[in-house]
Amino acid sequence: QVQLVESGGGLVQPGESLRLSCAASGSAFSIYAMGWYRQAPGKQRELVARISPGGITRYVDSVKGRFIISRDNAKNTVYLQMNSLKPEDTAVYYCNKDPPIATMWGQGTQVTVSS
Repeated sequence: QVQLVESGGGLVQPGESLRLSCAASGSAFSIYAMGWYRQAPGKQRELVARISPGGITRYVDSVKGRFIISRDNAKNTVYLQMNSLKPEDTAVYYCNKDPPIATMWGQGTQVTVSS
């Protein structure tokens, strides 16, 4: 069973950047598509970026051109580089497989964008 631990969140001003990390334990990490999800207060959790085992990426329209997802299979880690952050990016960010596995949701990491 893979366990996921997210880190790297924080409080930043609009226009600044953050890099999130998701460390996975367990084996066979490299064969799974992985995603970064976020859940803002009062909203449903949404997939914002995903990366295939081979490195093909896809993004939700609201983050295209600003966020970059990447993975390091040797380190069992997925990253989310978030640039030009906006207040509407404020949310708890989670990683999981794509499609997600209900039992694999971690604690997430809080990202707050505010002046």
